[in-house]
Amino acid sequence: MTPKHIIDHGAMHVRQWIAVIITVALNALDGFDILSSAFAGPGIKQEWNLAPDGLGAVLAMELVGMGVGSLLLGGLADKIGRRPTILICLSMMAAGMFLAAFAASPQTLSMWRFMTGLGIGGMLASINAVANELSSAKGRSLAMALMVIGYPVGGFIGGLVVKYLLPANDWRAIFEFGGAATLVCIPLVWALVPETPSYLNFRRPAGALERINRTLASFRLTMLEHLPPVEAGQAKASIADIFKPAMLRTTLLLSFAYAFHAITFYFVLKMAPTIMSDPSYAGQSFTRAEGAGVLAYSNLGGAAGGLVFGWFMHRFGIKRATMAALAMSVLLVAYFGMGQSTLGGWTLAVMGVGLFTNSAIVGYYSAWAIAYPTHVRATGTGFALSIGRAGAAFSPFLAGLLFARHMDLQTVALVMCSGSLLSLILFAMVDLKDAEAA
Repeated sequence: MTPKHIIDHGAMHVRQWIAVIITVALNALDGFDILSSAFAGPGIKQEWNLAPDGLGAVLAMELVGMGVGSLLLGGLADKIGRRPTILICLSMMAAGMFLAAFAASPQTLSMWRFMTGLGIGGMLASINAVANELSSAKGRSLAMALMVIGYPVGGFIGGLVVKYLLPANDWRAIFEFGGAATLVCIPLVWALVPETPSYLNFRRPAGALERINRTLASFRLTMLEHLPPVEAGQAKASIADIFKPAMLRTTLLLSFAYAFHAITFYFVLKMAPTIMSDPSYAGQSFTRAEGAGVLAYSNLGGAAGGLVFGWFMHRFGIKRATMAALAMSVLLVAYFGMGQSTLGGWTLAVMGVGLFTNSAIVGYYSAWAIAYPTHVRATGTGFALSIGRAGAAFSPFLAGLLFARHMDLQTVALVMCSGSLLSLILFAMVDLKDAEAA
């Protein structure tokens, strides 16, 4: 009997839910960290008198870092473990956030945001594996949905905090708050998130049996008398397996489909406050605090969508539910581009965008969780995230270039929503049953 079999068929104990809740908090932290530059964008633009394409380049840097971090640190989680990788990533994120608060130029700010992005990228790949591997078969769908919606929850709470920070402080206070929140999470992970038994069983470091049994005992599950025999092919397994024939097609389709959707997803998340605060974009000028507040409600819509979407995946399957969410993302981003005359109108528009674009993100995380076996779960997720971050990094840069060419908001939105359309086409080609069997 393997640790995975024991956890799959056991009841979810409170210690397992605590670990899952920690991953929710970490993803919420990621949600705030990655949106912090969007919240700070109008102030950054004003202080250094940046053009739209210059601001877009600064906003893209943590996304570039996320791509690199997902690839390098995601693979690290399959080599040294999920828990130590998370702790390393948290340390990088905290340092990057605090240093960004003291940036003296767009170049130094970009460097520290890149560093923060490295940590975020590795974090996302690691917590996806943790939520999956510490959950029972019956509790896994809910655990995965909760973990993913931590991102918009963090963006929503962070947006509300920023709404009250900005009137009395400049944009640097946003990064200081993010750094402090990151530091708080380090002891929580150290004390409450164990290494996953599935990872320990596969890698078998010194003391693996004792560590596995310690975790199983804390979950009130049956302990092992000895490690199970090595499964056929386990000794030859490699993190490069995601590029071998059995997984290559799935890896490429899921990765590039996610990248195209990221172009659409990050357009509103990164640009909405700036669009609303600068009349040259949408013909109106709301305050920076109002723009941050509206963006917070985009994340509230994303959190609500993620919760409801879990039921739709259970009812209709991951593939059909995700395709429907992608189709609605195209329509809602196009609607966002029509502009609104009131703050309430903007709020409803971005909530609709957040609801469906984030639902599709939940679908992708769920697909990655079943697409890869234990030894490459973080690597496969990290690779998909790294390709996706290329789309995410390209998003604000592309939008900035389009605006710099004096295109109106409606035209820019139509270009940007085409990313989700291309994502829909590629995702329709994925065979998740084949992926799960692989």
